[in-house]
Amino acid sequence: MKKIKILFVTSLLAISYSCSDELLRNDGVAQDSQPTTSLTSAQLEQGAETNLAIPAAFVSGMYAQMVQAGSGGTGGHDDFGHKSYDVFGDMVCGDMALSLSTFGWYRASITELQAMEDFTFGDNRQVWRYYYRIIRSANTIIQNLGGNDAVPANDDSKFSMGQAKAMRAHSYFYLAQYYQKEYNASEPILPMPIGETAGNLPKSTAEEVYTQMENDLNDAITLLNGFNRTAKSAVNQDVARMLLAYVLGAKGGRDADVATLTQQVINAGNHTMLAAADVTNGFNDVNSPSWLWGIDITPELGLGLISWWGQVDAYSFSYAWAGDYKVMDQDLFDAIPANDARKAQFLDDPANGRHLQPLLKFYWSAAVAGTTSFGSGTNFGITADYVYMRIEEAYLLNAEANARAGNVGPARASLKALLARRVPDNSYVDALSGQALLDEIYLQTRIEFWGEGKSYLALKRNKATATRGNNHLSLVGTPIPYNSERFQFEIPQDEIQNNPFVNDQNL
Repeated sequence: MKKIKILFVTSLLAISYSCSDELLRNDGVAQDSQPTTSLTSAQLEQGAETNLAIPAAFVSGMYAQMVQAGSGGTGGHDDFGHKSYDVFGDMVCGDMALSLSTFGWYRASITELQAMEDFTFGDNRQVWRYYYRIIRSANTIIQNLGGNDAVPANDDSKFSMGQAKAMRAHSYFYLAQYYQKEYNASEPILPMPIGETAGNLPKSTAEEVYTQMENDLNDAITLLNGFNRTAKSAVNQDVARMLLAYVLGAKGGRDADVATLTQQVINAGNHTMLAAADVTNGFNDVNSPSWLWGIDITPELGLGLISWWGQVDAYSFSYAWAGDYKVMDQDLFDAIPANDARKAQFLDDPANGRHLQPLLKFYWSAAVAGTTSFGSGTNFGITADYVYMRIEEAYLLNAEANARAGNVGPARASLKALLARRVPDNSYVDALSGQALLDEIYLQTRIEFWGEGKSYLALKRNKATATRGNNHLSLVGTPIPYNSERFQFEIPQDEIQNNPFVNDQNL
């Protein structure tokens, strides 16, 4: 039985929020009713001066929100923290198909892309609320450690500051990806609170938001020097470098920097890629040597049906068992060679209603994996872990950046390093260059990280066009380019109504 850290549980209780009907503050930050037992900002500032455990507790509480049901402000069964939006992204870009819809989750707003064309859809406010909630927590930590320009005197406070800045950038990154079609430096995109600002804020431009993310992550990399985390839920230097690589990759024009950052993570040697035999291991254990960042899910967290596993795992009492099947896009599956170890992650049986479900990629009970005991377990008391980032991402992002920069040799080397653990022969890569090499790296990224929330990000970086296979319930065969309005979430109705600056900018 895994044991939860007392500090983590305490933080989760202290920073959990009630589901208030009041969605937003006028400055674009999620407004929540705090329990009367919560520390106030002033109490935190005063206590942090004498008790170094207080900032660390608030950092743990910030991470706790990443797995909290309802953290997007709804009671929906698709509202369970950051992994909620991994599912959103994978479905929006089409790599994850909904092949059967019995209960209706994701059906109209996400798989039919209706939310992207109607700002009144709740999915828009859910994404918005969750990431601004994390930003609010990060800002509280930063302000009470001295503010944006401060460098705390002791290591523990430096590490807390570094993690808060990294998480603030992480949230702004996802907001920028979801709410802007493509990087346009001068386009106003988001309100950007970076302190304890009260009142309304106008949108900052994409350049301003990306500059803030870059500054935050560079600060985090410096502040986290020497940080030896006790759990993978914490952001360390490797994770901060990868987040910065994603930010610069999304912005474009910084390929050399992306290649350097990812190579630093690879050279650190702290993680190893999965072997071929391990790609059907369930992706359920944070102790996997390939996981850079993830969270140890314990019974104390109380996760059940309203969870990522509750939407994806067919072997437990879940939607994926009962009639909302999440499967790999048929065309993407067909692109996987027969001798690729990852082909076995998915049920290949066109006559079976569960065709292309990830039965051997994602499962939380080894006792049922590979059997026909679908739905025989219970996912009340889930202990399967959440993966946020793997070392394989560093290799493929490194390959992509080098290929884009014209460094064909290093690009091939990074791609082949991964393929050596997936296919018997990767020599075909030696003949690839230019767009053909980039196309192969993009394909391998989609295959490798299916269901992990990376496909939408890769689609936009690669300026690709998505065309859905025949196992989708809607938009089959319709080409949709990366910068289509149908791939962009809308600033939610509440924000437009309550913030006159944003309202004016949307006229």
